[in-house]
Amino acid sequence: MALATDVPKESFRLSMLIYDSRYRAVTIQVVVLLCFGLFVAWLLNNVVQNLAARGKVFDYGFLWARAGYDINQQLIPYTNDSNHFRALLVGLLNTLVVAFFGCIFATILGIFVGVLRLSKNWLVSRLMTVYVEMFRNVPLLLWILLSYVIFSEAMPEPKAFRVTDEMVAAGQEPAASMLFFDSVAITNRGTSIPAPLFSRGLGSVDLGFVSLNLTFLATTVVLGLSIWANRRLRASARATQEATGIRPVIWWKSLLILLAPIVLLFIAMGFHLDYPALKGFNFQGGLQVAHSFTALLIALTLYTAAFIAEIVRAGIQAISRGQSEAAFALGLRPGRTMSLVILPQALRVIIPPLISQYLNLTKNTSLGIAVSYLDLRGTLGGITLNQTGRELECMLLMMVIYLIISLCISAVMNFYNKTVQLKAR
Repeated sequence: MALATDVPKESFRLSMLIYDSRYRAVTIQVVVLLCFGLFVAWLLNNVVQNLAARGKVFDYGFLWARAGYDINQQLIPYTNDSNHFRALLVGLLNTLVVAFFGCIFATILGIFVGVLRLSKNWLVSRLMTVYVEMFRNVPLLLWILLSYVIFSEAMPEPKAFRVTDEMVAAGQEPAASMLFFDSVAITNRGTSIPAPLFSRGLGSVDLGFVSLNLTFLATTVVLGLSIWANRRLRASARATQEATGIRPVIWWKSLLILLAPIVLLFIAMGFHLDYPALKGFNFQGGLQVAHSFTALLIALTLYTAAFIAEIVRAGIQAISRGQSEAAFALGLRPGRTMSLVILPQALRVIIPPLISQYLNLTKNTSLGIAVSYLDLRGTLGGITLNQTGRELECMLLMMVIYLIISLCISAVMNFYNKTVQLKAR
């Protein structure tokens, strides 16, 4: 009678690292890691030797030296007596503000164009196709330059807005007039808009390397709490609807939660607007927006929206036609069907490629250097680099900052992507 016995275990041999599938993957990874480490070591050694040959040392002390140059658009206080680190912060904020508004406007326009591309109206769908193909197939730099030329050359001079006593006596109108109830002036030098001011602001706190604006912080906190409270209200209404089948009316509560706190805060801080006025040879007061910012924002929006439109169109077409047919059978109109049935399902297809477009838009802000927009590329990677001669330090720091921004955008969008994914029960 044969008895089953345990198979003797094979002893380990070095040849198994290559020929045994259990160890081969680990061996390959270790070899690749060693090769990468050797390459990094060689690269660092090469950098050290080249810096030593040029009599340089790797040092970021230059960031605390006087910058000595002006920046035409700034969100925090800055003068040419500030240091290079302060200029870096100004450029970083200029990059972030263009990227933030560019992503918002490009998303809105891209969704609008993407939906209209699927319209049954032949003329509307073809016009949207022309827009997409025109902006998608022309380099972004050309759109930036074209936008800047239009604003700089086609807009009237400040003196065209002047009204003299002789013109009033003759009943003549000025060659150009301000927009939006005489609150916005677009000239060939820039755009003047009303500036928000607070007569009883909360002031600021100096943290050494940057000053923290308490008024802006309070506004941000109140808005964040209002949005959080509104989300809780909507979640409660949704739970009530699922439990009873009746959705309570909450639109007036949402408006009250979103608007009342910030309005009360602004009233308490003495909110008012400072309107621009023509004084001397240019407009004074208000907020001066450089044409470089406007041109860059418009070009980035129109260019990126063309790609987002194609992403939206593909996401909508990925949804089964039966979904829209079922919605029509329930009596939903096309607009409600698109917003309530199709787009929520299409988000699972749209968001992953949309993240790439947000990252591209953020990195493409560096093209603003072509129209003298001093963002991170123009300050740290431009004037500061040329003045200090610290090419390696500036480039490495700029690469790290762009990497951190991109990772933050990816993290936020990936988190949102998880919230719209199907939940298994």
